[in-house]
Amino acid sequence: MELLFDIRKEKLLAQCEVSPNIFDDMVKRVERFVTPYGTHLRRKEQRQHAQTYLRGLMTDLERKNSESIADRHDQDRQGLQHFISASSWDHRPLIEVLVGQVAAEIGDPRGVIVFDPSGFPKQGKDSVGVARQWLGRLGKVDNGQVTVYMGYASEKEHALVDTRLYLPDE
Repeated sequence: MELLFDIRKEKLLAQCEVSPNIFDDMVKRVERFVTPYGTHLRRKEQRQHAQTYLRGLMTDLERKNSESIADRHDQDRQGLQHFISASSWDHRPLIEVLVGQVAAEIGDPRGVIVFDPSGFPKQGKDSVGVARQWLGRLGKVDNGQVTVYMGYASEKEHALVDTRLYLPDE
């Protein structure tokens, strides 16, 4: 059964004419944005997999997982999967690059750092940090993970700059 939303969406899309070139500038901007991060990945393969993964996230793929992204870019799934799940690299220099970019683009003497803890319900106990704990999104104690996000906000814009998974004592 087709939902009313889907029917309206199809009618709207049928009336739209968008040039494929509209995204060219966005892709170039993203590539410029991520270039400094690649210098902190030690191996050429890691840099290539990072580039493939980011390109895959910007596609129209319905499921943006390593298998579908590798398939879209005619690559072996195992290499990309290893990069995402098991490849060894230090994230701290990447955070430093991000903080520098945020400071350069939207930094302001009156800017503020914002901390936001957010809890996500989880089933089972196999994920790291899962425990019975306060989940603010649900407004109660339940089984889940809690992550603390650090953002920066100025009059110009706001950006997420770091995140940490809260690990309960258990």
